[in-house]
Amino acid sequence: MKITSLADLKSVKKEIDAQAQRAAAAAAQRALEARQLAARRNLFQAAVGKVERLPQTTLADLKPAPPQPIPKQQKLDEAAALQEALSDEVDISSLLETDDHLSFRRSGVGPDVTQKLRRGKWSIQRQVDLHGLRSDEARETLTAFIRESHRQGIRCVRVVTGKGLGSPGKAPVLKDKVHRWLVQKAEVVAFVQAPPMQGGAGALVVLLQPVHALRTPRAEG
Repeated sequence: MKITSLADLKSVKKEIDAQAQRAAAAAAQRALEARQLAARRNLFQAAVGKVERLPQTTLADLKPAPPQPIPKQQKLDEAAALQEALSDEVDISSLLETDDHLSFRRSGVGPDVTQKLRRGKWSIQRQVDLHGLRSDEARETLTAFIRESHRQGIRCVRVVTGKGLGSPGKAPVLKDKVHRWLVQKAEVVAFVQAPPMQGGAGALVVLLQPVHALRTPRAEG
């Protein structure tokens, strides 16, 4: 607006005063609304009281599960069953080959297998020494040794029994029992008396089944 007279100046001043009044009124209105909103909030808070967050049932519980109790009785039962599974009284005379060393090969296994064992065609990968153990200790040790060796894919092992020179009557009691135990183990394919350089009459060389041979076939469909 172009000011050309005193009247124009008064008019401008009047308009400025009006704008200031409107701005002050608007500010006062906003302050009033803010006080009213705060009052309503305080009133709601006073009516509701303390608020707590509800548990969220959809969240996963990531707390670690407590350890399972140790089945002591089950282990005792399994140990007892393990000892009973390998009998000391089973008659294996018809299963051993009638040679000087009473070697063994499972039904369906050709004589070349025991011949190769005697000639050392299979390298001995592991051995267990049962010499000096009591009968029950030797049985448990042998069973665990055969099972673990087979599980690891080992094919040829040596079992040291001793020659029985310290037994009553110098009879190879432990060696005879080991013959019976090995015949009863499904993992065993064949065994022969070890060559002289590998223990002779005081040890056996044992051939184990391949790992896949004793696995249960997977059901199809």
